[in-house]
Amino acid sequence: MKFTVDEFRAWPHKCVTLLGMSGVGKTWLSDLLRRSDWFHYSGDYRIGTRYLDEPILDLVKAHAMRDPFLRDLLRSDWIFIRNNIKVMDLGPVLSFVGKLGNPELGGLPLPEFSRRQALYREAEIAAMGDVPDFIRKAKDIYGYAHLVNDVGGSLCELDEPRVISLLAQHSLILYIRVPEADEIKLIQRAQADPKPLYYRPDFLKTAVADYLAERGLEYVAEIAPDDFTRWVFPRLFHSRVPRYEAIARPHGYTVSSEEVALIRDEQDFLYLLETAIVRAGSDGSD
Repeated sequence: MKFTVDEFRAWPHKCVTLLGMSGVGKTWLSDLLRRSDWFHYSGDYRIGTRYLDEPILDLVKAHAMRDPFLRDLLRSDWIFIRNNIKVMDLGPVLSFVGKLGNPELGGLPLPEFSRRQALYREAEIAAMGDVPDFIRKAKDIYGYAHLVNDVGGSLCELDEPRVISLLAQHSLILYIRVPEADEIKLIQRAQADPKPLYYRPDFLKTAVADYLAERGLEYVAEIAPDDFTRWVFPRLFHSRVPRYEAIARPHGYTVSSEEVALIRDEQDFLYLLETAIVRAGSDGSD
């Protein structure tokens, strides 16, 4: 959606999609807004509790069945296993996605890793397809006036135009850009605690080939999972920036992570959105 400031102020049930890399403050901002009559729709939470719930449980059960004691309990239906995913703790989703590399170091073989990547992509597409329905649910069932759509950093990687069209139709897309001065800090933070990531297939194929060549390795099974995740993150970051911009330029608005860090309440957030709308208009992009 595109707005003038007056149109935005008059929008009775606002819906904002937060777009950007993990670590720019999307979930922090969503949690802050939740205290001020905004429903927090977490894409990854929806993925984990709805679309990957069964694959995650199947993975846990497969590991449990390797233990004779747990195997007998599960087969006798004396115990059951369930996910306990939280909006602020998406551990089971990350564990399912996993990291590529040596299984002895906790990594996944390329075929299994690619299978899970494909499942995650389909789950993210489905979760974004649920946004219009949750806009209604947020208002009619839960009594929230507005909704903030906290999407995963991989949204720009899906190569599914209908997802972007749907979000642009039902929400204001706000891209949180990382200024050059802060890029190194964000990358270093991600490398300090390497987490599982989604990679589009063409990117992954090229990155794996380059990593093997650079490290002098022959097989994916020789890859140290955390080392690859640290090595690939700067490349992934820089490959995503133009993709975010290609979404925001025609469909949304752009603010910086520095501006987001200054937000203290809903009024600050609304003022920043209005600033972004004016800024876009003065640039001739609105």
